[in-house]
Amino acid sequence: MILILCGVSGSGKSTIGQLLASRLGWPFLDADDYHPAANRHKMASGIALTDKDREPWLNALHQRMREIAESGGSALLACSALKQKYRDLLASGFAPGEVRFALLEAPRELIAERLRSRSHAFMNPDLLGSQLATLEQPADAWRVSVRGTVEESVAQLLSYLSAGA
Repeated sequence: MILILCGVSGSGKSTIGQLLASRLGWPFLDADDYHPAANRHKMASGIALTDKDREPWLNALHQRMREIAESGGSALLACSALKQKYRDLLASGFAPGEVRFALLEAPRELIAERLRSRSHAFMNPDLLGSQLATLEQPADAWRVSVRGTVEESVAQLLSYLSAGA
């Protein structure tokens, strides 16, 4: 299984994902590591990425997911996957249930506060509005509140996984 934690920057994808992956014994993949330099530069400059900018990035992620699945492995991927077409591309070619999405959610004010209190190599906090405007609510994703602690979010995800929901 490939579990994709999705949501806007500052929702805790990497922090929650690393802890959950550690608990599950799965490799953790951060989608940010797969962005080409041009994308990183645009985001650092406060320029929102276009679908064209994201296409090679999403294809690279999909290829990595295929490699993991074909080797019989599981993994946890932290990826914004803001639009349905991005999620469709990531899950394309996989059998039902092989790829699951979990949307990490919190009020805008909380996410903005988290973004102001952290340092990120290239994600400009000014892009939060753009990300929220781009986010298409997934119909088939697990919903995970990130208002509380990281432990609480991980427990909620473990509950979803154990229920096979």
